[in-house]
Amino acid sequence: MKIRIIRADELAKLRTAADELAELRPLLAQVLTESATVADSAIRAETTAETLRDELARAITAAARAEGELAALRAQHLLDAEDRVALRMLLRTARKEQARDADRVYVLLHYGALHSVHTTRGAAEIAAEAEGAPRSNWTTLTPGAAAPPASEVTWRVQPLPLGGGQR
Repeated sequence: MKIRIIRADELAKLRTAADELAELRPLLAQVLTESATVADSAIRAETTAETLRDELARAITAAARAEGELAALRAQHLLDAEDRVALRMLLRTARKEQARDADRVYVLLHYGALHSVHTTRGAAEIAAEAEGAPRSNWTTLTPGAAAPPASEVTWRVQPLPLGGGQR
């Protein structure tokens, strides 16, 4: 052990320094507490940032999926619009056909015998189908062509003019 001799003025300086250090200890404790709080806040901020990055990635994925669905819906909308145009055209054609055919009836014949009378060719075909006729292979004879004998044709739709008018 060493013994050192200190002069009184040096001892006074050391005591003053020790007193100043004692006064700084609460400040040091406060700084340490605040630095711990700041460190916790930084950790929470980093955690929040990671969570936000994950949410952003999910939002970007959802937005991309929504864009794809929107593109598909736009395409479907265009197809639906085209379908509506086609249906309007068919409706106009059917109305014109109905107006044109108002001067005739359609007779449904079964092996040449009268089965029923209808206002449209479609109605006659539906009636034949209800009796068991196939839903396909309906044919129309070309103008001027000879029709096969009625006894050889299971179902035939024959247009007949009304009121004795000739067509």
